[in-house]
Amino acid sequence: MTRNSDQYFIDMAEHVSTRATCPRRAVGCVTINKHKHILSTGYNGTPRGLPHCVDRSCGGEQGTLEQCHAVHAEMNALLQCSDVMQIDTLYCTYSPCPTCAKLIANTSCKTVIYKEEYKDTTGITLLLNVGIDVKRIGDREAGL
Repeated sequence: MTRNSDQYFIDMAEHVSTRATCPRRAVGCVTINKHKHILSTGYNGTPRGLPHCVDRSCGGEQGTLEQCHAVHAEMNALLQCSDVMQIDTLYCTYSPCPTCAKLIANTSCKTVIYKEEYKDTTGITLLLNVGIDVKRIGDREAGL
């Protein structure tokens, strides 16, 4: 049985998350265009030149999000995308935080699909307020 495209891209975001270097949470992100072609991927990890959090504590694992040095998966996916105005759908293992939601809102993204809900749902509200569809795909829908 062939998996539908949402299931396929959520699975891909899960796979991308295995590259994450943050001990708090492994997050993966995939952006696609209207033809369902992959534009970029991203995972959360420290900025270029800094030691990985899994190799040396950055302080974020016990502190607040602001203490963490990791660049979010969505941010990295947007940085890797050669034309953010071609993004149609963004798939992510977690719903976007408020900062990532603001960045996504400044692209052509029409839909955000995620698997797990981030504790701060302000990002979801922001996306909905700017007219971006937001959908959670759970284990049952994804067949996982």
